[in-house]
Amino acid sequence: MAGKRRWTKRSRLPLIAAGVLISLVVASGSVSIERANASPRGGPTPPAPTNPIPWWPSGTPDPAGPVAASPVAASPEPTPRPSTPAPAESTPSVPWWPTESPTPQVPAEPEKFPAFGAYLDYGPLGVTRMKNLSEWLGGADLRVGHTYLPGDRWSNIEGSPPFLNSWARWRKERADRLFVLNVPMLERNEEGVPDAQVRSLLRQGAAGDFDAHFKKLAERLVDLEVPDTVLVLGWEMNGITYTHRCGPDPAAWKKYWSRIVTVMRSVPGQKFRFDFTPSRGRDAVPWTECYPGDDVVDIVGMDSYDQPEGKSFDEQVSEPYGLQEQVDFAVQHDKPISYPEWGLFRNGDNSEYMRRMLAWMDEHKPLYNTLTDYCPHGVWQCDENPKASEIYRAALTGRDKPVEPAQPTTPTQPTDPTRPPQCSPVDLGDWVEHWLGGKLCLKFDWWQRNS
Repeated sequence: MAGKRRWTKRSRLPLIAAGVLISLVVASGSVSIERANASPRGGPTPPAPTNPIPWWPSGTPDPAGPVAASPVAASPEPTPRPSTPAPAESTPSVPWWPTESPTPQVPAEPEKFPAFGAYLDYGPLGVTRMKNLSEWLGGADLRVGHTYLPGDRWSNIEGSPPFLNSWARWRKERADRLFVLNVPMLERNEEGVPDAQVRSLLRQGAAGDFDAHFKKLAERLVDLEVPDTVLVLGWEMNGITYTHRCGPDPAAWKKYWSRIVTVMRSVPGQKFRFDFTPSRGRDAVPWTECYPGDDVVDIVGMDSYDQPEGKSFDEQVSEPYGLQEQVDFAVQHDKPISYPEWGLFRNGDNSEYMRRMLAWMDEHKPLYNTLTDYCPHGVWQCDENPKASEIYRAALTGRDKPVEPAQPTTPTQPTDPTRPPQCSPVDLGDWVEHWLGGKLCLKFDWWQRNS
C-alpha cells in the first residue's frame, strides 16, 4: 500500500541482531533497562509516546517494581503530582511517581481536668509531700500548690517567711502549675480581736495606713519569679474567726480590699489573680455583702467543709449562699470559681460527701481545688476517714498523669534514579528503545561472574 513501510528481511536484520544480543546478555545477568520516562519527582514530565506499548508481558508485574509503594516524607504542603496525558484505553495506567504516604498521626494530648492539689504543710515539707501524694494516687498530676502566710505580725504578711523560696522553685519547674497563697489582711489575725477594734483597723486599712506591707509582699513575689500567684486575700471574711472579717464594717472591708489589690497591681511585673473566698453558707453575714467589685476580683472561691452536723450534700448545694449560689454568682459576674479549702468535718468519715463533692467539681470545673489534708478533714495524712479515703483515691488515681506521646515513624525518602555501577548504555535507536521501554545498559565484567 502507498505510504506504508514494507518490512523486508534486510530491514529486520538490525532488530534481529539486537534481539540476539539482548538474549545473550540477559542470560548472563549483565543487563538493566533504564526506564525512559524516569525523572525526579516534581520535575518536568517527558512527552508520552504515541500509542505506548508496555515492554513487559500483559498480566505480569512491572519488572521495575511497584514504584507506587515507595513512601515519601510527609510535608505540610506536598509537592503536586505532575500532570500526564491520559493513556490509551488499552494501556494499563501505571503512575511513574511515588504515591503519597499518609501523614503520620500523632495522638492528641488528652484534655486535662481542672487543676487540683492539696494543702499538705505550709513549708518545704508541703512541697515534698506533693510528690508522695501523687505516688499514692498512681502518678496523678497535682498541679496546685497551696500554702498560707502567717498572720501573726506584719513582717510575715510582707512575705518574709523563707519557705516561700521552696514553693517558688516548685512553681517554676512547670509552666502549667498554680501557686495559691492565702494572705491575711491584718496582723494578729487569729487572736480574737474584738469587733470594735476590727472596725477601727479596717478603716485604717481603707485609708491606706497598711499599703506598704502589701507592696512589699508584691515585690517579694515578683523577685521570686512567681508574679502569677493566686492570692486568696482575706479568706472566710463572712465568718467570725479572723481579724480580717467583714462583719464589723462591710463598707470599710470592701474599700480596704480594693486598696490592697490596687497597691499590689501597681508593682511592675505582677500578674496576680485575686480570689474572693468566703465560707459556704451565710455564716455571720451574707458573703455577697462583702463582695468588693468585679474590677478587683478575678476568682469567686468558696471554702466548703462537710458541716454542720447532719446537713446533707443536697442541702449544702441549695442552702442560701451555698454551692449553687456561688456558681450562679460567678456566672453573673463572669468569673471562674475555685475551692481553696474543702474536706470532711462534722459528719465524720462521710463517703457520700466525698463522692458528691468530687462529682460537683468535675461538673462545674473550678479553676482549681485543694483538699485540706490533715485530720479531721483529710484522706491521705488522716487515718480517721478510710471510707472517704477509698473514694478519693479511686476517683483521682492516675488523673492527668503525663502520657509520653507516640513517636511518628519517619517515612523513607525516595531516591533519584541512578545508573547501575560499571554499566554502559547501548544506543539502539529511538524505535528500539521505545519498544524496550528504556535504554539498554550492559555490564562489561559479566564474564568474570563465574570465574
